[in-house]
Amino acid sequence: MSIQIKPIPVLNDNYAWHLYSSEAAIIFDPGEAAPIEAFLQDKPLTAICITHHHADHLAGAARLRERYKAPIYGPTNISHLADHLLKGGETLNFNDIKLQVYSSPGHAKGHITFYNEAIPALMSGDVLFSGGCGRLFEGTAAELFHSLRVFDHLPDQTLLCAGHEYTQSNMNFIDSLGIKSEAFLQRKSKVEELRAKNKPTLPVTLGEERAYNPFLRAKTIEEFAHIRKLKDVF
Repeated sequence: MSIQIKPIPVLNDNYAWHLYSSEAAIIFDPGEAAPIEAFLQDKPLTAICITHHHADHLAGAARLRERYKAPIYGPTNISHLADHLLKGGETLNFNDIKLQVYSSPGHAKGHITFYNEAIPALMSGDVLFSGGCGRLFEGTAAELFHSLRVFDHLPDQTLLCAGHEYTQSNMNFIDSLGIKSEAFLQRKSKVEELRAKNKPTLPVTLGEERAYNPFLRAKTIEEFAHIRKLKDVF
């Protein structure tokens, strides 16, 4: 079996992600346990990976660890929970699944993201969404700007696996900026169609996002900060 990834809706608008092959299975950002247990049932779980310390991304981790005997990997500020602490720069190997860990500050202290080259897929937590980026709760615009620049080298076919279903709101924000490119209009129409059927708008490729996401397209920290302030009050 090739390596695959699927979203698992949890809480109100969160996604946990299930990255799996015939040899390993990883859950990312389990905001609650029950939907993930219902999804996995008695399938094995190799590891649990957490991007940041906010409760909606980790509240189900301890219960999953207890049931599936899977260790928890996460940022250095969740030492009370994680079995293995990460700060970025590490490479994790779970049989045939390899993950690169990036330091991704800006939204939350200690925020990390995970990249699998084989699919390829980026588990971005709350730093990058389809059409948007995370709020600056515990960081600066400069930090988040540089966190997103780290992703510039990733191939266009990389699947963006973000932590929330915020896409429709983000499309409306982009529309308010007066952006009317063909790539944006096609994506907005597709998002409206998917959400009308209560289907996920994720994953989406980074190549698509680079065509219309204003936070990825911002050339300077100042431009990025200005757009972020507009989004904060949208």
